[in-house]
Amino acid sequence: MADAQIGGSGERPAEVSASPADETISAGAPAEVGVRFEVDGEIATVTLCRPERRNAQTPAMWSALARFGEHLPEQVRIVVVRGEGPSFSAGLDLSLLTGAPGQRSFSEIAALDDAALDRLIAEFQRGFLWLRRPEIVSIAAVQGHAIGAGFQLALACDLRIAAEDAKFCMKEPALGLVPDLTGTKPLVELVGLPRAIEMCLTARAVDAAEAERYGLAERVVPAGDLDRAVNELVTSLLAIDRHAAAATKRLLLGARHRTLEEQAAAERSEQMVRLRTLFASLAPQGSVGAGN
Repeated sequence: MADAQIGGSGERPAEVSASPADETISAGAPAEVGVRFEVDGEIATVTLCRPERRNAQTPAMWSALARFGEHLPEQVRIVVVRGEGPSFSAGLDLSLLTGAPGQRSFSEIAALDDAALDRLIAEFQRGFLWLRRPEIVSIAAVQGHAIGAGFQLALACDLRIAAEDAKFCMKEPALGLVPDLTGTKPLVELVGLPRAIEMCLTARAVDAAEAERYGLAERVVPAGDLDRAVNELVTSLLAIDRHAAAATKRLLLGARHRTLEEQAAAERSEQMVRLRTLFASLAPQGSVGAGN
C-alpha cells in the first residue's frame, strides 16, 4: 500500500476511526464518509477516498477530518494529505446544493439562524485548521483537480507537492459562494492580494507550472513520481529534531504578525529553551558566576 510506504516503520499502519461530530453530518466509518486515516509511527496519512466522485467533499468528510485532528496521536510529526484516484479533490459535492441522502441541502443550511449557521461553518473549518499546528508538518500531495474545497485543503497544508497534471481553482465565487474553508488567508500570503483577487474572481484554473511560479507548490514532478517526491520530503523532515522543528515552525508562523524587534525576542525565547534542553546534562554543577 503506497500510503504505508511513506517513511513507514515497516509495521502495518493503524487505521484510525473518526466519527462525525454534528447531528447534521451523516454517521459512518471513515471510508464510508469518504476519507481514510492511517497512522504509521511518526507519519499520518489522510486519504480522500471517493475516486468515483473525484473526491468531492461533504460536511461528513470535514467533520471526520476535524475529529482526526483532535485525536491525532502525540508521536505524529508528519501528516500527508492525498486523494485516491486521478484527482486530489474536485471540490464541493454539488449534490449538496439540492440535498443528498443523510445530509442537509444548502437551502436548509441557509435557513438556519445566524448563530447556528456561524457555528456550523466554524465546525466545517475545524477540519482544515488543525493542519497548521506547529508540532506537525502537513504536506498535500496534489494530482489532477484541486478545485474549491480541494484547493483550500491543499492550502491548509504547510507544503504542497504537485504532479504535472495538477490544476488549482477557487471555484466558489462562480457558484455564488465565497471560499470559507480557511483558504483565503494562505492564498493571499502565498501569491499576494492582486493575484489572489484575479484567481478567485475569474475562477480560472492554475496549472502546476504556474502554481510553482506563484509559490503555491514547492515542487512539481511527473505524476508517476509524486509518491517518491513525497517520500523524499518526509524523510528530510524527519531527519530534523522534532522539538527544534516545532519551535522553528512556531517562529515562522508568528513572524508575519510581529515587528522585527518582537520576532527577535521570540527567537531569543525559543533558543533559550533549546539551549537549556540540549546542554542541561553538560552543565557544570552549581550556577555560573556563583560566589566561592
